[in-house]
Amino acid sequence: MADPIFRGYDRAALDAQYNNRDKVPTFQAHIERWGADGERARATLAPRLDVRYGTGEREAVNVYAARGAAPAPVLVWIHGGYWMSLTKAQNDFVALGFVPNGVAVVNVEYDLVPGVRMDVLVRQCRAAVAWAIANAASFGGDPTRVWVGGHSAGGHLTAAVAADPGPGPRPAGGFAFSGLYDLEPIRLCYLNDTLVMDEAEARRTEPVGMAPPAHGDWTLLVGGAEGPEYLRQSTDLAAAWASDDARRVRMEVVGGADHFSIVAPLADPASVTVGRMLAAMGAGGA
Repeated sequence: MADPIFRGYDRAALDAQYNNRDKVPTFQAHIERWGADGERARATLAPRLDVRYGTGEREAVNVYAARGAAPAPVLVWIHGGYWMSLTKAQNDFVALGFVPNGVAVVNVEYDLVPGVRMDVLVRQCRAAVAWAIANAASFGGDPTRVWVGGHSAGGHLTAAVAADPGPGPRPAGGFAFSGLYDLEPIRLCYLNDTLVMDEAEARRTEPVGMAPPAHGDWTLLVGGAEGPEYLRQSTDLAAAWASDDARRVRMEVVGGADHFSIVAPLADPASVTVGRMLAAMGAGGA
């Protein structure tokens, strides 16, 4: 074994902890399914596509209006891809689970690293959520019941939205799936060959070092099959952002789920995962 570089891991071992595609050989089938389900959502749920939340080329959202009684809860969704790949089109599948249950969905696009720095992604996702709160009524949503969720890098960005110190209304809570909240191991593993993130940038943009949200209901979900480092990521953020009288923070381990299968239930309006999220959001269901 080579010299350890992070918590007893040498470079090869740390790479293995974060190489989800090696850990899940069927990853491509999951991504293809997300894309196919996203096409189905766009074909059947009549979204408004590429609505601008900012002036940048990728600063746009797909908006799935609420169906049924309004004003309805809103889920703002942030895709994953280790900050360097994938698009909102591959995550429109989330609308399949929530729109039939009376929830509006806003699916966020943002720039990718290394074309921009991580700070830009954080700013963009905060701006997208602020846009959703300000414009919720235009798509049948309730601005006081806007929730944010995301997967993997989107889990990191969900937490960064939660910790936004700026003025203005805040989301009611959120759901971070398989998030990255401590960026030091990311900076030290193979991912940084592309991300090119220095220590200052990692410290500046990692949720575990940010002040916790002042209020809201925040759930950190991680798959039981994701490995020690992913479990530690959620455990450490839950400890750093401990619940108080105004803020509820909890971690949930999803037994048997891997990094990709953990979000598969979000395309199913009758799934247990969707049902639990609906209950937290105060949605009535189909």
